[in-house]
Amino acid sequence: MASRIIIRSIVGLYKDLICAIIAYVIKKSYVKGSDIMKDHLVKATAEDVRIFAAVTTDLVGEAVKRHDCYPVAAAALGRTMTGALLLAANLKNEEAITVKIQGNGPLGKIVADAVPEGYARGYVDNPHVDLPLNAKGKIDVAGGVGQNGLISVTRFTGLKKNIIGSAELVTGEIAEDLTNYLYISEQTPSSIGLGVLVDTDLSIKAAGGFFVQPLPNASEDVLNRIESNLCAVGSVTSLISEGLNANGIITKILEGFEVNFLETTDLHFHCHCTRERIEEVLMSLGRDDLQSLIDDGHAEVGCQFCGKKYQFTADKLEALKS
Repeated sequence: MASRIIIRSIVGLYKDLICAIIAYVIKKSYVKGSDIMKDHLVKATAEDVRIFAAVTTDLVGEAVKRHDCYPVAAAALGRTMTGALLLAANLKNEEAITVKIQGNGPLGKIVADAVPEGYARGYVDNPHVDLPLNAKGKIDVAGGVGQNGLISVTRFTGLKKNIIGSAELVTGEIAEDLTNYLYISEQTPSSIGLGVLVDTDLSIKAAGGFFVQPLPNASEDVLNRIESNLCAVGSVTSLISEGLNANGIITKILEGFEVNFLETTDLHFHCHCTRERIEEVLMSLGRDDLQSLIDDGHAEVGCQFCGKKYQFTADKLEALKS
């Protein structure tokens, strides 16, 4: 009888230990979601509303590392890339979108490409801009971007003529500028939220965003409920830091709605530059320019989007010339 009690106690001890380990793993994956959670975008609908939400921590971190961005540039580039992915979620397969922000601030031009399959890339002209925190104690993205300038969006449809729209910058904070662009250029009332949390070592702790769009027949009650929820919800980065994935962000924003989750897309940083494309660029140079590179004995060409360097010897350049 005593042996049975001991055995049961040992079994119970191991059971409790296993349960504790499982609970720890679940808690860790929830609380430190950016360490385990893969980047992804989720589409959903609810009562005359459609919504997309994305977690982009890793891909933004990859872009920031490749371009050696300081905090202001990291936040601006990360918001632009996330915004581009949210807009690309509206596209058909094999289409693409480019978001370009050109303000009068020290960051210069910020460009992001994205496709509905979940790939994005981007760059900022001046990644080493260093500004003090703004009046709210936050990274001064608006100061880096500037408020005088344009945001332009180009949709590549595969047809002869691409679709291009633009609008003036309103705040330089990027999310508000994208929201204004959709209203002014595409007559689409929407709400976009974007966020990038930069750590002290310049790595990205959290990044993501959401896109909410009431459908044309949405009632005043639906609009009021969405507005109330958006006012109550915390920042995107705080939600991601708490462990919420894109589904969780959508559930927070549409609290009180019956949400219909549609599809999930994995997101990645990806640049489609190749040596062959770089060779085409070199071949498009004038013969005098190409000869000048040959005379130098060597040429190094870097991709503006991903920072990859391509090396060309004089012999290779001579072959391209001929």
